[in-house]
This record gives sequence, C-alpha cells and structure tokens, in this order.
Amino acid sequence: MTKKVLFIDSTHPRLLEMLEEAGFDCQYTPELSKDEMLAIFDQFDGFIIRSKFKLTKAELDKATRLKFIGRVGAGLENIDVPYAESKGITCFNAPEGNRDAVGEHALGMLLCLFNNLCRCNTEVGMGLWRREENRGLEIKGKTVGIIGYGNMGGAFAQRLKGFGCKVIAYDKYKFDYSDEFCEEKQLQDLFDTCDILSLHIPQTEETMFMVNDEFLGKFKKPFFLINTARGKIVKISDLVKHLKTGQVRGACLDVLEYEKTSFEDLHANELPDDFKYLIDADNVLLSPHVGGWTHESNIKLSEVTAQKIINQFA
Repeated sequence: MTKKVLFIDSTHPRLLEMLEEAGFDCQYTPELSKDEMLAIFDQFDGFIIRSKFKLTKAELDKATRLKFIGRVGAGLENIDVPYAESKGITCFNAPEGNRDAVGEHALGMLLCLFNNLCRCNTEVGMGLWRREENRGLEIKGKTVGIIGYGNMGGAFAQRLKGFGCKVIAYDKYKFDYSDEFCEEKQLQDLFDTCDILSLHIPQTEETMFMVNDEFLGKFKKPFFLINTARGKIVKISDLVKHLKTGQVRGACLDVLEYEKTSFEDLHANELPDDFKYLIDADNVLLSPHVGGWTHESNIKLSEVTAQKIINQFA
C-alpha cells in the first residue's frame, strides 16, 4: 500500500519531490491550522514537520496509522520521542543538513564580536573613524571549549583548525572522540582553561537552563560564550549578571530563551530588562535563530530527511 505523508510545515520543494519520486503519496498543506491537521491525522503514515507545533501524546494518539516523523532540522524537542517510539513510530532528524551552516555561523559571530565589526560598520557610516577604540582580539592562542561534540560541535571545531587555537570538547554521552580538530576533555577542564565556550547540545530536561549562575561561576577566568544551539539552555538573567561583573567577557547568541516554540518570533510582550541589556551591550552579538538557516542548508536538510525516510520506508 502506498504510504501517505502529511507536510505539517513548509519545506524546500526538494523534499516533496524526492518522496514522490520514491512512490510516497504526499499532501503538502502547511497552511492548515492545527485543528484542521488533527482532524486528518489518522489518514497518514508519515509526518513532515519543522516547529509549527508540538507532537505530544495527545497529538500522537490521533495518528493511529503513523509510522514515521521526519523533522527537517536538528532538534527533536518538539516531539515526544519516547512515546512515539513506544508506539513503533520512527523519528528522523537531519543535523547533517545544517551542521556546516551552524559551524560557519558560530565562527562568523565570534570573528564579528572579536573585531567589533557591527560597531565599526555603524560608526563609519556615521563618519566616525575610531581605530584605537575598535582594536580587536585574535582567536589564535586562545583555548576554545565545545560542549556537545556531535554534528554541530564537530563542524565548529573543523572550522577552527586554521586559527592556531587549542580546541577541547566535552560530551557527556560520547567517548574516545578526539580527532585532528579537538581533544576530548572532562567538563572541569573546560571550566579551568577556556577563553571561549561554544554550546552544541540539544534542548532536553537535562540541559534546560544548564548555563545558569552556578555554571557560569565555575570558570576560572573570564571567557566568551557562544550559543547557536537552543535558547533555553542559557538563563539570560544569569548571563547578564556575569556580563556585568566581567566574568563573561562577551556573548554571541543566535538563540534566546524568549523565543516562541516555532522559533519564528519572540514573546514580544514579555521581554524583560535583561533582553534590553543584551540589545544595548557592545560585547553582545545577537542573531534571530539563523545559524543553520542558509540557502544551502535549506536544500540539504530536505534531502537528508527525505533520504533517511526513503532508505527505511520506500
């Protein structure tokens, strides 16, 4: 029997094309509301999602013939994966599709912050030529710590190879992963030696607000923080506290705890003074959750997702 696939979210057309070429019957109607989707959930063998809404036990129970979920992205936090798997539903994600984008974005933010490029661009546009005030920093000679040495962490380490810095990584769930790009270490080693810390871990119950006051206070010297993972890994009020004391010398944040579930917007009516501090701070660089959001990754994410589904279910 031909497997029917419902596209809950919009995706690059390559995903639809690949599945249809492989014989799947696809319904591409991401404009439908959640209630309209739920009314037809029981008609499909597969779902394609990004972050439109969560698939919890309640939603999954309505999908009585569901066999797989393909998330066109890296994280699976908007799916109740244990419950899905208990019902025999396979969950696919596609971190291979945007790891290059994330690695480049993290490096680009760091270079921009170290060289004051955003401020320089604004000042020169105003006719200001402030050279000494915009003297930058070099990555060379610094120790860069990475938490989470998977697709994203590995891509960032790979891009640091030519900068003459020391790269160390901690991953709670991996062992013996030292390679030409990084050296495997314990978390305490990162606390002891890091000049720069980059986060590349998923959002789970374990990592929710992991980077808090206590965590930030454990670093032996002031350091720079990069977060291109998930916003709720870092407690912003605690980060601001340590930015004010100088314990955190600067931050590159592509994600924020204030984001809506869909990542498409912020909770604009609930933004606190800490967010206003980030906006005004010269040593903080912000971007709107676009680390993995390149034109190339848009295609690669769809192709990786489609190929994983085809390999198992076509």
